[in-house]
Amino acid sequence: QVQLVESGGGLVQAGDSLRLSCAASGITFSVYAMAWFRQAPGKEREFVAAISWISSRTVYADSVKGRFTISKDNAKKTLSLQMTSLKSEDTAVYYCTSTRYSDDLMRSSDYNYWGQGTQVTVSS
Repeated sequence: QVQLVESGGGLVQAGDSLRLSCAASGITFSVYAMAWFRQAPGKEREFVAAISWISSRTVYADSVKGRFTISKDNAKKTLSLQMTSLKSEDTAVYYCTSTRYSDDLMRSSDYNYWGQGTQVTVSS
């Protein structure tokens, strides 16, 4: 059974940094890519960043470009998101997800497995 477990969320102040981690287990298939999505209260889930598992190609939402960095450890099957210069609008539940294949890494419906999420709250 595939499990994605996020950690590292918390309450920080605007301008602070935070690092999220995602540990994957039970994956017996080839992972094409992994990503972070987020969902703020009353809003739809939105794409944050993705990374291709083999090529390490990264994709970022415009809203986080230059502030967030996605990375991975293939051997440990872990995914990370380094977040800097956090803003109040970054407040959301952040989800880790993986896909066997996608032709649009920003499309949530392409992703097969999702973690439970970790809360990030940025106070202004």
